[in-house]
Amino acid sequence: MQPRRAPRNRLIPAALSLGLLSCLALHPSSAHAQVATSERLVVTGEEVPSAYGATPSFSRSRFSNLVNAYVLPPGAVFAGLIYQGDALRFNRPDHTFTQEVEIGLPYRFGIAFENGVEAFRGNSQERTFSVEARYALADWNKIPLNPTIFVEYKFGIGHILHDEGPPAPLEKGEAQAFLDEKKPLPDAVEVRLLLAQDFGENVEWALNAFFEQEVGGDRGREVGFAQSVMFPIILPHERLKVGAEMQFTSFTDAGIREGGEDPSYRVVVGPTIAWKPSTNTRLDISPLFGVTHDAPRASVFIVFSMLFGPGGERPEAEAPASTRNR
Repeated sequence: MQPRRAPRNRLIPAALSLGLLSCLALHPSSAHAQVATSERLVVTGEEVPSAYGATPSFSRSRFSNLVNAYVLPPGAVFAGLIYQGDALRFNRPDHTFTQEVEIGLPYRFGIAFENGVEAFRGNSQERTFSVEARYALADWNKIPLNPTIFVEYKFGIGHILHDEGPPAPLEKGEAQAFLDEKKPLPDAVEVRLLLAQDFGENVEWALNAFFEQEVGGDRGREVGFAQSVMFPIILPHERLKVGAEMQFTSFTDAGIREGGEDPSYRVVVGPTIAWKPSTNTRLDISPLFGVTHDAPRASVFIVFSMLFGPGGERPEAEAPASTRNR
């Protein structure tokens, strides 16, 4: 009796399997290439486009509540709602609400517009309207600390609701008389130097040095700096960051300068937290506390921002963090 032969349709899969194994044995690099491709598909790119090679943290215009950094990618639009509440040592709390829109332009330029509304002692008013321009001197990491020039012109729309000079307690009648006088808020020009850098894998830092000069009124002048350091603690995409920030301001007006009096020094410092509830939104909260006599007892900043537009080139994934500076 002759032995039975396996059906031909069963031999075909076996032959194909043996052929595939032989190819993998002869070309092991093909197997590795396939695995590497699968890994790249798993890791998704950061949703924030890169501004001229900058990491996502420095491609959003606003680095923290007190500090701006670098520029937006070309074509990107940043929109922010900003609240600042000051618990003044010498008067009732002052509340300011600001709407900000910034547009990234080619060649490392940017332009922005701000509208500020103030509420103080039962008075609400349109305070200022601002036009800003920004220019980064080079692509990211081509110059140490990535210097960026910031220029802003503020149009005074409202009135001065409380003195910006060294705080002095006011009696009830004096405070009301100050409000009834309704001095117009003067225009002002502000120039800033923006510096920003990431160090190592999980340390991000930015500093703004500023000079603001009123062009009318009592010609008030503010000189100082603000800085912030942030630490991403949830990756990828930096969903949650914590850190600290501070601001130092020296204020004088024409009367103080002519009389040779000391400036009003104001320092606030405290923690900050940034949370991204979705791919293009972010919420920043900073409760800061005054550490000098002329500073507010506390200043609370809350910023909700959104980033729109295709922007520039998207970098590789934010995670792992060890690849960000390579």
